[in-house]
Amino acid sequence: MMSVLSGLLAVGLVVGLSVGSALAVEPTDNTGAGQSATQALDSLEVKGRAPKTGYKRTQFGKAWADVDRNGCDTRNDILNRDLTDVKHKVRTHDCVVESGQLHDPYTGKDIAFKKGWKTSTAVQIDHVVALSDAWQKGAQKLSQTKRTELANDPYNLLAVQGKANQKKSDGDAATWLPSNKSFRCEYVARQIGVKHKYSLWITQAEKEAISKVLSSCPTQTVPDYTGVKDSTVEKTTESEQTEQQTEQQTEQQTEQSAEQAQQNQQTTQAPVPEPTPAPAPAPQPAPQQDVYYQNCTAARAAGAAPIYQGQPGYRSQLDRDHDGVACE
Repeated sequence: MMSVLSGLLAVGLVVGLSVGSALAVEPTDNTGAGQSATQALDSLEVKGRAPKTGYKRTQFGKAWADVDRNGCDTRNDILNRDLTDVKHKVRTHDCVVESGQLHDPYTGKDIAFKKGWKTSTAVQIDHVVALSDAWQKGAQKLSQTKRTELANDPYNLLAVQGKANQKKSDGDAATWLPSNKSFRCEYVARQIGVKHKYSLWITQAEKEAISKVLSSCPTQTVPDYTGVKDSTVEKTTESEQTEQQTEQQTEQQTEQSAEQAQQNQQTTQAPVPEPTPAPAPAPQPAPQQDVYYQNCTAARAAGAAPIYQGQPGYRSQLDRDHDGVACE
């Protein structure tokens, strides 16, 4: 009886993990979420990079498949998750994102997204662990279903600046890191979580690069959430805020005291400054009669258009609508 129950439980677990969900609340099973990123890194197998032979995008299923069957493809699921001020294409049940704002974690820049043939590439969906990198570090041995899950797993996906994504290409941490240094700890920690979840290995160079990043943030844990943490910019504690406010008040008082002392010294010691001479009047334009344009074509060729009433070259004959502006 126990063996039957165990078998059913195992089947249930396999089914539950077979398909990723772009809107899943708990998408981080088996990522090592919550534990020290450094310890989780040490748990990963270190091996050399396998050949890229046989790699194709199709090995990871259809691009941006609707794996969670919510009627919305993975790309739009991630855009909906990571963008703000989102506007949707009509009659798509709030799926297809027409426009929105992205605070790009890779560069720290704010990007306006607008769907279009020439504009959509400004924001791209990046695989935190690139599929080619995954293929060369264990994904070859995964089933097609598992690889499809990896390619569409929201834990492994971020909306980012298109140029940064293209620059990264299929690089690992040893060859590419975000230019936004404040995001690097979270970035490599998520790579650790993805590789832990899908039993992928790392190279020695990759481990050394990740370790170097984590040395600046020893308390970093493996993320237990999808997307980018709300507090990309470090939030200060209440005590830290109080300390900062006290420091600011002290600085202001010091500056005020210094300014008052300087004013007192100037009053008692410095001679009364002579009044600042009035600025020289601006040179007057040449009399109107000195400038003559035969027509607006000539005025534009001279770089004078438009010509306002009172300016050299203005003539009522050039001001067709008599609004005081000629050669508009």
